[in-house]
Amino acid sequence: MKQMELVIISGPSGGGKSTAIKALEDVGFYCVDNLPVSLLPALLEAIEDTTESTRVGVVVDAREKQFLEGFDSVFNRLKEDGHTLRLLFLDAANDALVRRFSETRRRHPLAHSDNPLDGIMEERELLGEVLSYADRTVDTTEFNVHELREYIQSRFANPTEPRVMNVNVLSFGFRHGVPVDADLLFDVRFLTNPYFVDELKELSGKDRGVIDFVLALPESAELVERLVGFMDYLIPLYRREGKSYLTIAIGCTGGRHRSVVLTNKIAEELSSQGIDAKGLHRDINR
Repeated sequence: MKQMELVIISGPSGGGKSTAIKALEDVGFYCVDNLPVSLLPALLEAIEDTTESTRVGVVVDAREKQFLEGFDSVFNRLKEDGHTLRLLFLDAANDALVRRFSETRRRHPLAHSDNPLDGIMEERELLGEVLSYADRTVDTTEFNVHELREYIQSRFANPTEPRVMNVNVLSFGFRHGVPVDADLLFDVRFLTNPYFVDELKELSGKDRGVIDFVLALPESAELVERLVGFMDYLIPLYRREGKSYLTIAIGCTGGRHRSVVLTNKIAEELSSQGIDAKGLHRDINR
């Protein structure tokens, strides 16, 4: 039997479990949110049979009371099977939990009235046994989501695997709309358009004639240099905040010529610096 590293995240609703499980996923854990305790052994067996992962993160909470049934016997069985178990209990002061529910306008899952404090107190009682098994209790009262993510990743990231942020450089045409998932957007329509050169009009930014035309423009080299330099500055800052994916959108009129050439060139330059970057082209075939 393959030995697993299982991190169980629990605690009252609003304590930060959703942020924590996403942080574990970003550092390589196979993660499941809100799993009944009784299904934990079956989950580990399924993962052993279907994936190479040995690191599993699971959220266990009291949204459904029956989810916690038999917690002690299941927990002890998994330890006896030789798995490494850690239970992280995320808690916060009652007033902080009430404030978080108020800010998000969510109803507490166990509240029988409009007062979330009723649900919070009932949930604390239900989670009493789970808390007794906790290896570490973390007070998230003063944490924001970025600080909590950093806390989780700093303790559970594999020290032999550096954190990687995937960078997608995406070409697009303004004619077809701005990409909704872009983190950064740059407009390159100030460059001379190959579309108006007869022999280049029907080609794309992947063809040598268009590539040579765009990169020969006096503004192109400086633009690439400045944008890559800007990314050298920004990417470590995004990585520090726990961001796993960054989409840089490069737009021209139709998304077939200038933006394609610049996207590929910028992705190439970033890759040469050890950044996991790739060029994607949304509108090249339109």
